[in-house]
Amino acid sequence: MSSERLNGIIRALERGKPAFTCFAKADKLTAQELSDAPYDGIVFEMEHNPYDVAALGDALQYMLNRKVIASSGSVAPVVTPIARIPANGGEMNQFQAKQVLDRGVYGVITPHVSTVDQAYNMVASCRYAKPSGAALYEPKGVRGDGPATAARYWGLTMQEYYARADVWPLAPHGEILVGMMCESPEAIENLDDILSDVPGIGLVLIGEGDLSQALGYPRQYDHPEVVSAMNRIVEICRKHEVAVGNPHTNAGNVGRLIDEGYKFLMSAPSRSYGVVGQGRDLAGY
Repeated sequence: MSSERLNGIIRALERGKPAFTCFAKADKLTAQELSDAPYDGIVFEMEHNPYDVAALGDALQYMLNRKVIASSGSVAPVVTPIARIPANGGEMNQFQAKQVLDRGVYGVITPHVSTVDQAYNMVASCRYAKPSGAALYEPKGVRGDGPATAARYWGLTMQEYYARADVWPLAPHGEILVGMMCESPEAIENLDDILSDVPGIGLVLIGEGDLSQALGYPRQYDHPEVVSAMNRIVEICRKHEVAVGNPHTNAGNVGRLIDEGYKFLMSAPSRSYGVVGQGRDLAGY
């Protein structure tokens, strides 16, 4: 197996480019329609939509295009699928990350992560255990051993999958993107410590809706207090060289978001293809 990068979101970030993504329902039709869309990745939304692992597995299969795989000679997906799980960071959940990874997604986004302990659990849930004293031991992996389906989906042997199913950028060769959602004043207060103390976080996605609710200005994304809070998140992420994401990218704000340093830009799939092209032009693709 070659060392080519499989995760297109990570590929864009490693090149210093923003990654363009969208939320998607975990159903076969949506997956098929987005399988050759101009995104680096899609996020199967399972927090507010039903948590249906069987539907996710079907959706992942419908993203495969054998003709593209054959013509490219690569098992890297055209559009990289990751998933947002339902459990909040405060629930200290592990099984949902394990289940979506075992279906074959290349990353997990956990909502409402607010403390160092919650962030540690989030990353540990996406890692296999290593022998005590091994390199890159922390955060200590707690993901259960059931790689067969994911390895088959990735197009790897199980041993190849083990070697590459680690979290990036902690493991430079890792293909799994771990994202936390920052969506409360407590999370912002603790974000500097989180990014200092918990290696393996590849993305901080701002939850504008819940953040604006928590600040007392529901969906008033241009309110000065909301803007200030978001700017603070971007500043902290820039300090730690961690990609920061915005879930409400559109034609009117994509240029500003790129200029402000956002690296994970999410838009509505039904009307966003032009936004993706515009954004890539602005980012110098």
